[in-house]
Amino acid sequence: MTGRTSGAPQIEIDPSGIARGVRFIASPNRDERPAGVPIELIVVHAISLPPGEFGGPGIEELFTNRLDASAHPYYACIACLRVSAHFLVRRDAAITQFVPCAQRAWHAGESTWRGRSRCNDFSVGIELEGADDVPFEHVQYGALAALTHALRTRYSIVDIVGHSDIAPGRKTDPGPHFDWTRFRALIGT
Repeated sequence: MTGRTSGAPQIEIDPSGIARGVRFIASPNRDERPAGVPIELIVVHAISLPPGEFGGPGIEELFTNRLDASAHPYYACIACLRVSAHFLVRRDAAITQFVPCAQRAWHAGESTWRGRSRCNDFSVGIELEGADDVPFEHVQYGALAALTHALRTRYSIVDIVGHSDIAPGRKTDPGPHFDWTRFRALIGT
């Protein structure tokens, strides 16, 4: 398999880490990667804001430090967070990029993979709009596969993992409804 799926967008990552043809909204929650550290890991996350609700502006507002703490009771405890991801894949497969891949997004937090800590240093974070208790949409898998193909074309990706794999006991996403077998078949691994 080539990693491309019919109907999925064609994505190309330019040398600065910007995905051509993908909506870009700059997040201030980023910084420079350590010098000489290659991008080798993709971390798949899941997020919904408010929890269990889809389609609203909450995720973009969180990643751009514009989340109104009074807009929802849950927001009061997270509005002060300074977090981001490189990409968000909405339930309708629309992709938004918040941080160029050449820079470090603040998505993994305290994390370890294969004995290496600080996964933000060497990973790309992809958020899927979703929650632990609902299946992901069919079209999200196609968009995620297309994005993964583009990232694997640009970078020497060694592993693709869930947030729960790099922060066990602290994180559960992308959750039990993420179909790793389906996703791996789409990307040919």
